[in-house]
Amino acid sequence: MPLLFIEVDNCHETAEELAAKLEKYARFFRRRVKDTDGRERPMWRTRWMASQDRHGDVPHPPVLLVFNHVGERNPNCTIPRLQERTRHLWQGEWQREGYHLYDGKIPIVAVGLRNLREHGPTGPVFFRFGRDRPQPLLEAIGNPRREAAHAREAEAARARQTEYQTQLRKAAKKAVEAAREAAQREARRPACAGCGSRFTDARWEAAEETDWGRPVDTHPTLCDTCKQHALAAAGQPADAHQSHGPDHHVQGERDFWRYPNRPVCAECRTPFTDDRWKAVNRTGWGPVRMEPRPTLCGDCDQQYVTDIRQAWPGTTHQEPEQDQEQTLPEQKAGGTCLSRFRR
Repeated sequence: MPLLFIEVDNCHETAEELAAKLEKYARFFRRRVKDTDGRERPMWRTRWMASQDRHGDVPHPPVLLVFNHVGERNPNCTIPRLQERTRHLWQGEWQREGYHLYDGKIPIVAVGLRNLREHGPTGPVFFRFGRDRPQPLLEAIGNPRREAAHAREAEAARARQTEYQTQLRKAAKKAVEAAREAAQREARRPACAGCGSRFTDARWEAAEETDWGRPVDTHPTLCDTCKQHALAAAGQPADAHQSHGPDHHVQGERDFWRYPNRPVCAECRTPFTDDRWKAVNRTGWGPVRMEPRPTLCGDCDQQYVTDIRQAWPGTTHQEPEQDQEQTLPEQKAGGTCLSRFRR
């Protein structure tokens, strides 16, 4: 049971006289003396035991006014007047969290003796100044709204802590998985057949690069240093490598390539297959005939021929010969084409 001061009134005193008594209580609570340890404390704490408030504010001990209706004064009229005259003693400071702080204030509670006998201290018959309804004694002298707000804050803090721990576990799991994947990748990293050293990432990627299924690198089992030594021993330049794309040496040095990157069909937007890419990529003056429709994939090109045959049945569709050599006018012996103008 917390510390509680009780003032009994037989309804003979006015509201002003009761207010003067409460002012004396306030002066008494504010009085400070040095305790046995030499520290200055409120004097009432040197005589009565009371626990420190754990929420920061330090209210004074509550005062319970018990009205015994034997005199001529009506307590139902005295209590409202007394509440207004002592507002500066009990009114707390409103907080945005939904409760009041009563630092340095006196909780003043009023109750009738008849109701106290009938319901006891646990009945909702105690009216605290500043509140709109009667409450049980412990709620009336306490601060239940503050307790509820702090309970919500504690629950939210526990939820945040739980979420934080969950995030930590997820991050740790991802780190373990990343480390496992990195270890597996390192286990797959090739080693140089010459010196035994592990490939760098760039060398690994270059050694595995292919062009239409054919390896691009000339020495895919050697590191950069051993590859340079091998090329130097073979009399080749250090940057020698297999050519990308179709075989350039087959068509000659005058050939060039239309699509250095994989093209997409202009009709169905499907990427070309390797065979179709190589078929439409060649251009220039080589012996291989150019494709008549290089912007279409193989299926759309075949569909084009089918549509032509269906549109003109009975006719034979023949592709134009693009690589046919043009015939030049035959010159007469001993003369040129300009000799006819010398007449």
